[in-house]
Amino acid sequence: MAIAAGRSNWANAAARSKARKSNLLDETRLRQLLKSGPDTIAASIGELDYRKEMDIYSARLSGADLVEAALAHNLEREVSEVMNYCQGSLRSIVAVFALRFSYSNAKAVLRAVNGGISADDLANSVLPDENDLNIGWIEIARQSETLEDAAAAMRGTPWGSAILGMETDSRLQEYEDNLDRHYYKEAINELKASGLGHSLLLGYLRKEIDHRNIVNLLRSLRQNLPVEQRMDAMLDGGGVLKGGLLKSAAEADSQDALVEVLRRSNMDTADLEEKLEESKEHGGFDPVVTLLADERRSNMRRMSHLNPLSAFPVIYYIESKVIEVQNLRLLVRGKAVGLPEDVIEAHMTF
Repeated sequence: MAIAAGRSNWANAAARSKARKSNLLDETRLRQLLKSGPDTIAASIGELDYRKEMDIYSARLSGADLVEAALAHNLEREVSEVMNYCQGSLRSIVAVFALRFSYSNAKAVLRAVNGGISADDLANSVLPDENDLNIGWIEIARQSETLEDAAAAMRGTPWGSAILGMETDSRLQEYEDNLDRHYYKEAINELKASGLGHSLLLGYLRKEIDHRNIVNLLRSLRQNLPVEQRMDAMLDGGGVLKGGLLKSAAEADSQDALVEVLRRSNMDTADLEEKLEESKEHGGFDPVVTLLADERRSNMRRMSHLNPLSAFPVIYYIESKVIEVQNLRLLVRGKAVGLPEDVIEAHMTF
């Protein structure tokens, strides 16, 4: 992807993004929905900006399936509309961030192929074919019987080049790791090579890479994976975990040893260590994942406010929209399977 030339509409795009963000659900409204039943939640979602998509899918879907399909379709439409009102280099900066959604769709196709899910089932669930943007993805799934087939069908795309030519016995996780590695490498190279000084987004991506590596290492240690596999799973390009420190982190043979490496990186580990203790009680790393995600969102919000004439107000809106969709999906699915409200709430982002 090349950084586009031409005049950027920084102020206009920022104002439009802030206006859209003001229409998103706030914490009070989300907590009200949490107290409601599934039918009331679905009706409330239809009254928001999701009515058009709800109507599209209501002919063949109902309940949680209907809401989830509408949410996914609406998110893709929203990202497309945001991209369309950005101009010049601003559009290309936002595109670096938004390209992650295409990589996510590529993963969905690979998971379907690996799991033996038919193209028709994929079109009726994760990538509904009422959304024209999904037709190409569904066709790839239809053509593919193996992960190699899917990779070959994606030839010519940025994500396809990341997985083409992998070993025949490569696992799904290795395909997904390569997609992640390729996305961050391409995004960082693009921002560095553009010469337009996109240091804010570059810093955010580096922090995101550090956080991904920390979580991957914690999970790898819990699974007792060998050092070689831990090294293979690492993403390059982080802000503090790089070079020798990244190697030392991958070689750490315990959580305590990993935390010691993080201390040497000048990372403030106090909150992380507290969440690691919580993780021991809960048995999973949700407290750590939530802590790191909250830190990134806080950083993005701060950058949006401190740099009103940058790409960050636009990117912050896209990320806020993603969070709203994730919250509503969790809310509807949780209610549909009868999860207690406190369990649903614990996994929501406010």
